[in-house]
Amino acid sequence: MLVLSRKKNESIVINNDIKIVVVEIRGDKVRLGVEAPREVPVHRREVYEAIQKSLESGDAAVDA
Repeated sequence: MLVLSRKKNESIVINNDIKIVVVEIRGDKVRLGVEAPREVPVHRREVYEAIQKSLESGDAAVDA
């Protein structure tokens, strides 16, 4: 795992087309902005896991 330190408004770039920006820091919470191409799915982990669970159980549609 790569661990980076960033300040507000600083960013990292992944694979030339995904940008993660530190939008806000309040206490122990950090708000991140994600800029990615439309064809790249971006989900919070708990939403991603719900989608995977739904796919495994054979459900056709998942509200994300």
